[in-house]
Amino acid sequence: MRILLLCSSFNGLTQRAWLELRRAGHDVSVELAISERVMVEAAELVKPDLVICPFLKERVPEALWRGHRTVIIHPGPPGDRGPSSLDWAIAEGEREWGVTALQAVEEMDAGPIWGWRTFPMPSEPPRKSALYNGPVADAAVELVAEVAGKAADPLFAPAPLDYRSPEVTGRLRRPMRHADREFSWEQPAEEIVRLVRAADGAPGGRARLCELPVRVFDVHRGPDLAGAPGAVAARREGAVLVHTGQGTVWVGHLRLEAGAEAGTEAGSQAGSQVSGVKLPATMVLGERLAGVGERAGYSEITYERGEEVGVVSFDFYNGAMSTDQCRRLAAALRYAAAQDTRVLVVRGGEVFSNGIHLNVIEAARHPELEAWMNINAINAVCREIVACTSQLVVTSIAGNAGAGGVMMGLGADRVIVREPVVLNPHYRTMGLFGSEFWTYVLPRRVGAQAAAELTGRALPVGAAEAVELGLADRVAGGSRQEFERRVVDFAHRLAQDSSYEALLAARRQAREADERRKPLDAYRAEELAEMSRDMFDDRNGFREARRAFVGKARAQATPPHLAGHRELSGASGPGVAAASHM
Repeated sequence: MRILLLCSSFNGLTQRAWLELRRAGHDVSVELAISERVMVEAAELVKPDLVICPFLKERVPEALWRGHRTVIIHPGPPGDRGPSSLDWAIAEGEREWGVTALQAVEEMDAGPIWGWRTFPMPSEPPRKSALYNGPVADAAVELVAEVAGKAADPLFAPAPLDYRSPEVTGRLRRPMRHADREFSWEQPAEEIVRLVRAADGAPGGRARLCELPVRVFDVHRGPDLAGAPGAVAARREGAVLVHTGQGTVWVGHLRLEAGAEAGTEAGSQAGSQVSGVKLPATMVLGERLAGVGERAGYSEITYERGEEVGVVSFDFYNGAMSTDQCRRLAAALRYAAAQDTRVLVVRGGEVFSNGIHLNVIEAARHPELEAWMNINAINAVCREIVACTSQLVVTSIAGNAGAGGVMMGLGADRVIVREPVVLNPHYRTMGLFGSEFWTYVLPRRVGAQAAAELTGRALPVGAAEAVELGLADRVAGGSRQEFERRVVDFAHRLAQDSSYEALLAARRQAREADERRKPLDAYRAEELAEMSRDMFDDRNGFREARRAFVGKARAQATPPHLAGHRELSGASGPGVAAASHM
């Protein structure tokens, strides 16, 4: 069918829906819901058999839903209505939640039901973004495929919403207000964690910390320590440990309310742009943390060593990697590579990596200089992976990756991705040429032509397609924990394989031959020469793109690369080869 995806942004869920429908053989167009006029004109232009809205905050214009079958993917069970569904589900400790496909009508979220999925909520309060990008997205993608199938059936009719039905378990909920997100440090740590996670990634919990009005994000239970509620007990790796009415919480990120004065670190690290930007907590609080010491118990990077397999795990908030984080990760990889294990697993977190940290860059006193330091620091991480010849290296990609985060993972011997993962192996939409040795690792895996197409077309790649293209070697399903266990099991089998020594020797020989042909330093120098023009001369709009990203600026038009894409030859659609599964 001809399907129009109408969305507020081309976010991770919408990308998964786009990939799923294209692989099923549908002709799929994307339009951002810039205005009612744009939405209606898009439908008139595309003349779709079906309009699907995987992520839409705006009301569907009457002219659109009356003229075209339009199905909304709502992040709540049947009968749930309102714009704060996930917020309430987490805040109120729902044990089960769901996703519903419903037809657009005049009253929002009240249309006939095309289908639904339910799932158990995690026992530990999840971050709203993790819930959305995890079980909600999984259910939504299944529903998108189901809706497309039902739309092709002339006998199908959606069921009217009927609150008398036992299957309709939801209800109309009002939007969450600012007051619903406020908390006091006098509350128990458990309550604070739940309230903040119900608002994370946006808009965050509201509180005062070190006499500053802040939005709070990225919280974790800390140890039971005695102390005055609201007092900062310790700091570590950008986070602060705060006393509560009962226990403590680690706070990873803060956003200073607009107009407030930041406690910047003597003005050396952060400039006046700190206000209104989500940043590591220590960067926001700055000199207000004078005298606060370090304490163990919080770490973004860990190393687990077995007899044959070592695992370096990193979990950076939203996948952004600052200069400091990159330096710590490079040091961890260097240490792990020096051990006498046979296989090194490089494991990302909820989001594998999205490359350099645009928020930290934007808030820096000298953003261009910070961007330059950041790209050099992440290059050092990539070099540790590419240049490791003492062990075989496996990258474990359980979460989405973009830009330099994708390239970072490609330096390994084996790249394993989780089934729902979406990769965005490009930089163009941010106005950057890119670095992270991409001009070496990407063509080495997919060939020069495909590398140029992937970076040029700037479109997402699903896990199965990544294997078909050569970006990845294997796909594995299951939950994140199951996936990680499978990758470690694979690493153990690789370490015990009778051909291990031959594989390791081949890695060394290939690296030596590649180095003789063209040193890694040459790739780095060429990439950085291009990046210097992007970062310092701003030849391709990096400054404006960065500010729009950090400020969550609303798009003014559907980007050309979405409005008029072309497929990689043989890369998708029906009849492609099956991906290698674990």
